[in-house]
Amino acid sequence: MPYKRKDSPVWWASYVDHRGKRIRCSTGTTNRKEAEALEAKWKLEAYRMKQWDEDPPVSFEEVIVLFLKDRADKRSAKQDKIYAKQLRRSFEGAVMDVLRAQQVNEHIARRKADGVSNAMINRELSLLSAAINHYNKELERELPNPVRGRKLKEPEGRIRWISKPEAAALIEAARQSKRAPYLADFLILALNTGCRKQEMLGLEWNRVNLQEGIMFLEANHTKTARRRSIPLNSDARAALLSRMRFRAEHCPGSPWVFSRNNGVRVGDVKKSFATACAKAGIKDFRIHDLRHTCAAWLVTAGVPLAEVRDLLGHASITMTEKYAHLAPERVRAAVTLIEGMSRSGHVGK
Repeated sequence: MPYKRKDSPVWWASYVDHRGKRIRCSTGTTNRKEAEALEAKWKLEAYRMKQWDEDPPVSFEEVIVLFLKDRADKRSAKQDKIYAKQLRRSFEGAVMDVLRAQQVNEHIARRKADGVSNAMINRELSLLSAAINHYNKELERELPNPVRGRKLKEPEGRIRWISKPEAAALIEAARQSKRAPYLADFLILALNTGCRKQEMLGLEWNRVNLQEGIMFLEANHTKTARRRSIPLNSDARAALLSRMRFRAEHCPGSPWVFSRNNGVRVGDVKKSFATACAKAGIKDFRIHDLRHTCAAWLVTAGVPLAEVRDLLGHASITMTEKYAHLAPERVRAAVTLIEGMSRSGHVGK
């Protein structure tokens, strides 16, 4: 018979599977009659499997473990484990063959009660959905995927950028940093290439060609796992030349563009960046906002969104379109094409 646990509001089932192993798992429901029906169903399935060698039911743990194992070498593996821990709190012991939308909704409700954002909940649901799809593909099963269509609405992404005078003040404040002599060059390169923080801190000299005015990012260096080449304007080139002089004087054997005196790669610039922002009087500005600033400057200068997308390495134009509102003149030019039509009687015909 189904039973209750002190740490769970739902009923749990207990039965012997086709191998003779005792199984204790959540039914995912607070309704006792439903729980009894599910337990009876699983007992029948266990009997049929024992007698006719049918496929055994699949647990949540089996689905998640396979997914995490096969993605262990991915860049997102560490974050995936964090999401999986939260999913386990909601789906531990769940039989995936009969996973229902109600259980997904209960997870959403629990995480909302935790005060978690919709974006975070969506990341967790995405992991669960991907794990189910992966299991079905690899083991040729047809587990239901009730996650589909249950993603929450997210607010528009944050866009914070600074003006060129503000950027100049920030760079000047960075030049005064004795503990981070590389910070000014880091800021200049970020503002003029739109590169992400780790793309720059992980940049090696063998991927910089000053003669051709370009630097290269291989797939394993980028967030989207796509290689791209970054053209260097005069400001970006000057920042790299500054780093090259630093290297020649202090650590000629270092492979890193951003290194310390001993040649070790700079791990982060968070503290020195915050100090420079405070000195320059710039508030609510993060390191990633340097990338937003580069994109904003390009769009307001009239650069087409497709070209901005290619420079920044966005996976799709949708990511870049969040900057479209910064180019109202582009839309203004479009509407001038229909000026006078209403006066001449063309509208509606």
